[in-house]
Amino acid sequence: MKKICALFFVFALIVTHVNALKAQNVISPEEFFGFKPGTDKKLFNYEKLVDYLKLLEQSSPKIKLAQIGRSPMGKPMYVVCISSADNIKNLDKLKEINRQLALNPDLSTEAVQKMAEEGKVFILATLSMHSTEVAPTQSLPLIAYDLATTSDPEKLKCLNEVVYMAVPCHNPDGMDMVVENYMKYLGTEFEGSSLPRVYHKYAGHDNNRDFISLTQEDTRAIDGLYSKEWFPQVMVEKHQMGSGGVRYFIPPPHDPIAENVDAGIWNWVGVFGSNMMKDMTADGLKGISQNYLFDDYWPGSTETCIWKNVIGFLTEAASVHIASPIYCEENELETGGKGLSEYKKSINFPEPWKGGWWRLGDIVNLETSSTNSILKTAAANRAAILQFRNFMCRNEVKKGMTEVPYYYILPAAQHDRSELVALVNLLMEHGIAVYQLQGDILVSGLTVAKGSIVVPLAQPFRSFIKEILEKQKYPVRHYTPDGEVMKPYDIASWSLPLHRGVNCFEVDSLIPDLGSKMKLVIEPFWLKTPLPDNYFAARFPVSNNESFKAIFIARSKGLEVTRNARGDFFIKRDGGKKPKLDSLVNLMGVSPEFLPAGSEIPSNPVKIARIALVETFMHDMDAGWTRFIFDTYTVPYKILHPGEFEKTDFIKDFDLVIFPDNEKSILMEGKNESDGQIYPTSYPPEYTKGIGKKGMAKLMDFFNQGGRILSWGASTELFTGLLSVKAADTSREFRLPVRDISKRLTKEGLFCPGSFVSMNLVSDNPLTAGMPSSTGIFFRGEPVFATSIPCFDMDRRVIGKFPEENILLSGYCEKPEKLADKSVMVWLKKGKGQLILYGFGPQFRASTQATYKLLFNPLLLP
Repeated sequence: MKKICALFFVFALIVTHVNALKAQNVISPEEFFGFKPGTDKKLFNYEKLVDYLKLLEQSSPKIKLAQIGRSPMGKPMYVVCISSADNIKNLDKLKEINRQLALNPDLSTEAVQKMAEEGKVFILATLSMHSTEVAPTQSLPLIAYDLATTSDPEKLKCLNEVVYMAVPCHNPDGMDMVVENYMKYLGTEFEGSSLPRVYHKYAGHDNNRDFISLTQEDTRAIDGLYSKEWFPQVMVEKHQMGSGGVRYFIPPPHDPIAENVDAGIWNWVGVFGSNMMKDMTADGLKGISQNYLFDDYWPGSTETCIWKNVIGFLTEAASVHIASPIYCEENELETGGKGLSEYKKSINFPEPWKGGWWRLGDIVNLETSSTNSILKTAAANRAAILQFRNFMCRNEVKKGMTEVPYYYILPAAQHDRSELVALVNLLMEHGIAVYQLQGDILVSGLTVAKGSIVVPLAQPFRSFIKEILEKQKYPVRHYTPDGEVMKPYDIASWSLPLHRGVNCFEVDSLIPDLGSKMKLVIEPFWLKTPLPDNYFAARFPVSNNESFKAIFIARSKGLEVTRNARGDFFIKRDGGKKPKLDSLVNLMGVSPEFLPAGSEIPSNPVKIARIALVETFMHDMDAGWTRFIFDTYTVPYKILHPGEFEKTDFIKDFDLVIFPDNEKSILMEGKNESDGQIYPTSYPPEYTKGIGKKGMAKLMDFFNQGGRILSWGASTELFTGLLSVKAADTSREFRLPVRDISKRLTKEGLFCPGSFVSMNLVSDNPLTAGMPSSTGIFFRGEPVFATSIPCFDMDRRVIGKFPEENILLSGYCEKPEKLADKSVMVWLKKGKGQLILYGFGPQFRASTQATYKLLFNPLLLP
């Protein structure tokens, strides 16, 4: 026995020695990059970061790197797991424990106890999704190296109890863009200037608004970590904010908070935040605040995980000029928003920073300290956090069986069947179990048809299901009793059925024996019939968004498309062994109607406009989302920058010019406007040229001679003032018979911070083909139009207007009655040209499929 013990002792010494040697051989970040991360004016790019993490993985048994997907521009995305060597060896086992605790409500008390003893707390950190917020990602090599080589007993204990899993960069594409741009101007007068484009393939800063719709590859990769694969118990999303206020925001957030999220989540968020304040203050860091500015009532960010039972929270650090230091005078520091009225010592801001130089290294220190605190808190509460995760699973399932609503039902009969298919697939991508009725059932006296979709709420992700399928009612909170309302931080509506135009209803009573009448849907879901061996043509109904995608693809493949008076599309089957139409049909989620030989099809050919999409260099997110929609639907277009208008031959090169939501001052002059004052931007001058008078004159000449223009949101201001067109050797001034009355309505009390409201549409108009007579639109309070009787060669038609009552469908709106019967979509004519103005974004953040047809139809106008 003594010999055996001695052998074990020797073996332990050997293992310890080997690990110590490995730690000695781990190259430091400073050696690898040639500078210490956080050094002024020094940055590494994404590829160098990944190279270093791969080197760490080779050098240390505490590091494991795994690919989780690809970015929108094709870069590999990873999660890096850091823990004790034993935990890294047992990742698969620990991962299965996570899954059982997260999803299995039937675990016995003994089983949960055992898993809580054997399991580890997984902490997911997502870093630098907004690419100008460089510090979280730049700090990761220091954190990883420290944890891989530490001999600190407290940190080693943490690594035994915790698996830290960091996504090294949430937005690899944007990171490389920003680093390259910063290095390009380093040492010049434009050092630290803004990137002249969105820092993402499409979404830019809005990538933090995509965690319900999951439109982007990087979003889906990260959502998969907590929805379907790893099921971490804790998540922190690391950001930066403006430079002139507090130095660091930590949890808990300010009111309002999400009412569908369980109190236990908020309690744990508070525990982590309190410990961060204590630990970071002990580390000598100042300027830290909590319960300030950032609320947590709306899903869409990475913190959407809190609706899926993850203890999730946010940190925000005061920024520098990318990597260049800034100097802050003490009397320049101020607060703004909820929670702090003055930049003074407060219960949620106990030690203010006094100003001075602020550097990238200061932010890196904050990131390192806050990360260590999160690890400590998780390690100290390991068993309780693991048990809490299964408690949440069981409790949410129990609520689904004992609290209304019990089910959401999506009827088989839908106006747009393709959006039903898309919604069902999205729900499953979120980790939600979805069922399909195998026969008709009776619900509250109404027959629900076979094929309808049932979403039971007795699921672990119940709060998420309820949040995204119900209509939103903003949780109104006041600063004082009956005082000022705390206004929404971002938007107030995100109901997937409403935004997609899919009929959905709640069921508030249990349906007996429902389990035997429905079948679990397996991904992917579609509504298809077998492709016939012989058919003459296919009819794609205009009511389906997917039909527009089909015809855009068809035209790109050289197939002829025709259209009937109702707006439906017809494509004749081409010949050959592999007809192109067969391949196209196989791409669709809903089968078209297959027409037999001898069928008559319309002869009116569909022609897609030659499109110029106007995009500025100034982080033009709405244009980016428009590009995403067009690329997804295979719509051909060319980007046109405002500074190129002067030299563009619009009449020769384009049929249609599209202006997404952007300010008139940015479009016309390349400058910002605020309170009537014009301010230069933070971009180098080669990127700030506006349309100018000459460019606008060319656009108006194009318009007058038959060109088409689409404009929505703030860009509509380009067309609601005094305009002019060429007339012989002079120019003739005119005003279109429309004006924006939203400023007047705002003074009268209208306030609508991004909500879903009702709009009535005209029928028998090519612009509204495929639309119901009434639809929801995503509306932010402006613009609102008033038309007038035209003169000369002008005309106008109101295409869409608000109803007289029941205007608000989902979200929050003060004095919605001010919108009653007001116009919000208008068609205008001048000369031979057509202009369509929208008071709403028909494609807002790729999340308003209910109004996509109002964007697609104008692309096909004759």
